[in-house]
Amino acid sequence: MPEIVVNLHMHTRYSDGDGLHADIASAAINTGLDAVIVTDHNVWVDGFAGYHQVGNRKVLMLVGEEIHDQARQPQKNHMLVIGANRELATYAYDPQLLLDMVAKAGGLAFLAHPVDPAAPAVGETDISWVDWNVHGYTGLELWNGFSELKAYLKSYLHAIYYVYFPHRIARGPLPEALRRWDELLSAGRKVVAVGGSDAHAHLQHLGPLRRTVFPYEFHFHAVNTHVLVPRPLGSDVAADTSMLLEALSSGHCFIGYDLPSPTRGFRFTARGLEASAEMGDELDARGGVTLQIRLPRLAECVLLRDGMPLRTWHKHELCTYIATQPGVYRVEVYIHYLGKRRGWIFSNPVYVR
Repeated sequence: MPEIVVNLHMHTRYSDGDGLHADIASAAINTGLDAVIVTDHNVWVDGFAGYHQVGNRKVLMLVGEEIHDQARQPQKNHMLVIGANRELATYAYDPQLLLDMVAKAGGLAFLAHPVDPAAPAVGETDISWVDWNVHGYTGLELWNGFSELKAYLKSYLHAIYYVYFPHRIARGPLPEALRRWDELLSAGRKVVAVGGSDAHAHLQHLGPLRRTVFPYEFHFHAVNTHVLVPRPLGSDVAADTSMLLEALSSGHCFIGYDLPSPTRGFRFTARGLEASAEMGDELDARGGVTLQIRLPRLAECVLLRDGMPLRTWHKHELCTYIATQPGVYRVEVYIHYLGKRRGWIFSNPVYVR
């Protein structure tokens, strides 16, 4: 299946970002992305969705919204709404009502940065998701680049260090986010995991010094969501958008940290007695299921069932496992970069029933 690379969850001057939609499109084209999904806070900005082109290169832009109840103190429960194509922030006071309205509008809903710790050293509060009784969401943002950064900011000096050396930040989804996702999956829920950048491109001033903190281009080189689609993107905005949303909804995607090494080409597939499956699909366990993992380069590959490591391969590109038990099977891949073992690829599951 063709693969398109998508960066999602970012902000412009319409909320708390410092860039324009045109800046995002230009940065996405320069970094080779296929699509971007802009999600300003509590405002659906009409008029920018579609293909943006520079020379003979183009990128598909979708416009969604990051919605939260601004009257709630402390702030919690941020939700990424994609594909609804209407303003829904007025329903933010009730997360379940908001999810119901997203479904009615035909959109997708992802729980944004479900684990988002406080960083008192820089005045950032905990804005995690807390209302876990809701239902009807598509998935969650398993890896959020900015939330991960907050976990490492133990002092103001740490913040300055990472502003100048942002490539040293990413290590993988926060452990609590992985644990929460596995609990939902083990409870029989289908929950699609995506990776978001939470890009703001803030321009900071320190005396005469001016610096854009984590420019869009940096984020677009880092944590992306790779989506498997039935055909390449074309020129029909409506058809291509529908195809992308359907693939995301089905979980036909994986999270790739593309900065240390491109993750394009990763595949996690399964073959049963009568059918085959991609990530996000279900398969019957009868007769056994052959799981196959293909990596873009030699790496450490971990196969998990119901959140527990089942098999680990070191320095492999092709990994195969015969599954005889029902369960939720997913893959984590790690590489060493700048002296640390870092998360590289996190697949969506294959559900063996």
